[in-house]
Amino acid sequence: MENSEGAQAIAFSEEQEALVVNSWNVMKQHAADTALSFFLKIFEIAPSATQLFSFLRDADVSLDKNPKLKAHAMAVFTMACESAAQLRKTGKVAVRETTLKKLGATHMNSGVIDEHFEVVKFALLETIKDAVPEMWCPEMKDAWGQAYDHLAAAMKEEMKLLSASV
Repeated sequence: MENSEGAQAIAFSEEQEALVVNSWNVMKQHAADTALSFFLKIFEIAPSATQLFSFLRDADVSLDKNPKLKAHAMAVFTMACESAAQLRKTGKVAVRETTLKKLGATHMNSGVIDEHFEVVKFALLETIKDAVPEMWCPEMKDAWGQAYDHLAAAMKEEMKLLSASV
């Protein structure tokens, strides 16, 4: 199945969509705290990842109090969750092409590599599990994992296109 751009449409079942949408609707109520927890979990797993963020390198405030990190975390978490919630409806990663190009450039220029995406996926799944423990199940883990994999693949593709043109 192809979407309007001729790309392969993403298969995401109604059940997967419901799991993602329902959990996202619950997480939205505390999105700022959940988003910050997500990034703190990334830095707990990979402390050196703070060096990938220019606004954290010389910060004189703790990570959990850093207003730039809080804003960044909220933007990233919301984009990832909204994209996941739209996956079945759109059949593709629902992030504006200009946003995706900018994300690809930013991640490439920051030195992000494949292993970083794995850390972020693990942190995202753990954060969601902690945020909605009463809803968490293997099917939800799989649905969120697939949604993240599609977003990561789209970003990696942008990074690859950019590195090929350099």
